[in-house]
Amino acid sequence: MSDIRREIVALLPRLRRMAWVIARVDADCDDLLQRTVERALEHRAVWQAGTRLDLWMFRIMKNIWIDEIRMRNRWGRLVEPLPESGDVDDGGRAADEILDHAELARLRAHVEDLPDEQRLAVKLVLLGGKSYAEAAEILEVPEGTLTSRLARGRAALLRHYGNGGTRH
Repeated sequence: MSDIRREIVALLPRLRRMAWVIARVDADCDDLLQRTVERALEHRAVWQAGTRLDLWMFRIMKNIWIDEIRMRNRWGRLVEPLPESGDVDDGGRAADEILDHAELARLRAHVEDLPDEQRLAVKLVLLGGKSYAEAAEILEVPEGTLTSRLARGRAALLRHYGNGGTRH
């Protein structure tokens, strides 16, 4: 097995976590991971030995996801169904779970409604735990640009939740 293939195999757990940060749905994560590995192998001649393979692959993943979102937006939004409720006599837990799921679905929808640049910054840093430097490198922007996008994304989410978007 070539060196780049071994390195990609070693990166698979990190790539899977990154796919989850971006896509948040198991099937989408699996597809995104597979397409990322395929594209990296197809274009392995472009990668420069001595540079960070993980960041190169994260950028590939980001670009694939942006293309996917653009394609989905052309065909309409996907609707996430509510979970099936459990027993009727459960002390109200099923209703609370439905409300929590509905709130989470609203938050996801608001994150997905952010402009591409803000959405990716929020997902990488706030949801994915990437450092500002790592996220900036993945997105191929200066750290100050990432910070600005993240601040605008946070502000947009806080405006929504500051205007009665959450239940108390």
